[in-house]
Amino acid sequence: MNLLELLLTAVDTIRASKLRAFLTTLGVVIGVLAIILLVSLGEGVRQYLGDTFASLGSNMIQIVPGRRETQGMGAPPMAGVAHKLTREDEGALARRVYSIDGITGVVQGSGTVRNGGRRRDTFIFGVGDRFEEIRNMHVNGGRFFTEDDVIAHRRYVVLGRVIQAELFGKENPLGKTIKVADAEFRIIGLLEHKGTSLGFDLDDLVLIPSTSALDLFALEGFSNFLVRARSKAETTTAIADLTDLLQRRHGGQIDFTVVSQDDLLATVNKITATMSMVLLAIASIALVVGGIGIANIMLVSVRERTREIGVRRAVGATRGTILMQFLVESVVIAVLGGLIGLLLGALILMAVEHAAPSLPIRLSGWIVAIALGFSGAVGVLSGVMPARRAANLDPVEALRYE
Repeated sequence: MNLLELLLTAVDTIRASKLRAFLTTLGVVIGVLAIILLVSLGEGVRQYLGDTFASLGSNMIQIVPGRRETQGMGAPPMAGVAHKLTREDEGALARRVYSIDGITGVVQGSGTVRNGGRRRDTFIFGVGDRFEEIRNMHVNGGRFFTEDDVIAHRRYVVLGRVIQAELFGKENPLGKTIKVADAEFRIIGLLEHKGTSLGFDLDDLVLIPSTSALDLFALEGFSNFLVRARSKAETTTAIADLTDLLQRRHGGQIDFTVVSQDDLLATVNKITATMSMVLLAIASIALVVGGIGIANIMLVSVRERTREIGVRRAVGATRGTILMQFLVESVVIAVLGGLIGLLLGALILMAVEHAAPSLPIRLSGWIVAIALGFSGAVGVLSGVMPARRAANLDPVEALRYE
């Protein structure tokens, strides 16, 4: 028998016992469905985080006070740091590091903003005049801070859209005065809508000049520096230059940490890749269970078809033909389950993509290949033992079997 005849025979056998075939494939269906959904979710999260980092600004480098071995997303506490990141450090780095295209000191704080009887507790960030370009956060009403505003410690404020709606409703707030942490600030700009990024609402914040923030919160140094390299290719050079100059300014101590955007993204990708592998391993358990079910049913099928095997051997079928017949049947059952799981997974992913279009979950070709490859492998492994048992049956004994 050639391969086509073996496939047709396997299909006829499956059609003769539709319910048993369906129940047999159910474990593979669930396993393939789990692989598709979990791996697609992991890939979607990785793609979402990559796009989010890219939208935050290109070639960005962050310098935080304090030395640490592990990298993370936020700034460490400043307590106990030998040297603060000061306004003088910011100026020196801006003037003397030629591989960068902008730097801004950042002060992170929180407090209450008030307009008459309206108030809102929110994040307050002190930033420099280059923050708008470096962080890719622009105004679409009024203007952003200038270098003179920062130097003069002017009490100006730029509002996010949530703050504007909360304090002023539909009223135009430009030029009006509000209280930021009990100090009066004049509104000079309104940030464009940015939405939520990494769980943080970029519309629910206020920006003030970095020097004014140092005064407001009575701080001696910045929470961190945000720096932009001149190009992606110069990021490594910029990190080396920044580290060298800041180390010399801090008396030879490296009491700060320099982290590039690529470093953060690499850390995130490593975490998501590990997560995807764990999810894939968990989903594979269902395939193993499905494979055990196929092996069990195939062993039962060998027993039920013992006389058939004896007749086939008697009319000239070889052991190899009998082995391939049962092996192909096992693979067809597993691949059929894989195709059903693939179809169900595609339908669920389409529904998820429709419900949450911002999350880039889609069915990639390599995920399909992995799912079908796994199901085919399960079919082969599950069918080997039953096929060998069928092939090794003694033809005479098989003909006598009742």
